Amino acid sequence: MKERPVLGMAAIALALVLSTLTVSRAWERVKTRDVRTIDVTGSAKRRIKSDLIVWTADIGTRAADRQDAYRQLHGHVGAAMVYLKTQALRDDEIRASSVSVNEIIETEYIGVGEQRIEHPISRGFSANQSITVTSTRVDLVERVSREVTSLIEQGVPVASGAPQYFYTKLGELKIQMLAEASKDARLRAEKMLGSLAGGTLGKLKTADMGVINVNPANSSAAAWDGNNDTTSLDKDIMTIVHTSYELQ
Repeated sequence: MKERPVLGMAAIALALVLSTLTVSRAWERVKTRDVRTIDVTGSAKRRIKSDLIVWTADIGTRAADRQDAYRQLHGHVGAAMVYLKTQALRDDEIRASSVSVNEIIETEYIGVGEQRIEHPISRGFSANQSITVTSTRVDLVERVSREVTSLIEQGVPVASGAPQYFYTKLGELKIQMLAEASKDARLRAEKMLGSLAGGTLGKLKTADMGVINVNPANSSAAAWDGNNDTTSLDKDIMTIVHTSYELQ
């Protein structure tokens, strides 16, 4: 007779355990349904033309005397400046660097084997100066950079560097392209769900901006920290956005 209360209590405890398990499983199903998501990557691409050019020409001389090297350089730089201004370049577009004058030292070895010693010999002095042109008149400067070597015929020892091309409105354009990439990601998600019949696209949960690559035209190169090409007049900008949407 004393066992019945014990059995009754055991039955109640078992019922509570089963009830708890049932509620727990139901909660797991609800929780799983609430966190169903779809991860999609969106992208945007646009062709641009550089609106700023930076070009540098280097002029260098050599002479036995320091002052002679400097005087020769001064004359050559003056001739180069005159030439640039005859090409319609303005003073505010031209900047000359400071002059660098260095002694040219060569090492002569005297003797052989363990008896060999080094003997420094002065071979004169070198003087160098660079002229940098920065302008929004890209076509003009590009032409001048190609034709400036004509100064060599006048005895000016000039070396023309490759121009660098920039797009000054890149910051504004990036914002527009991020919006386009986000729109592309949502369209991709909707198409995926449409083809799979896997539910309805819900609200945006997360959006992470990927790297922005600025490449030469027709290049699809990508780098983990992004590219920033300065070698090409025409460029392609590629933007990537990683998004996550809820599924309903």
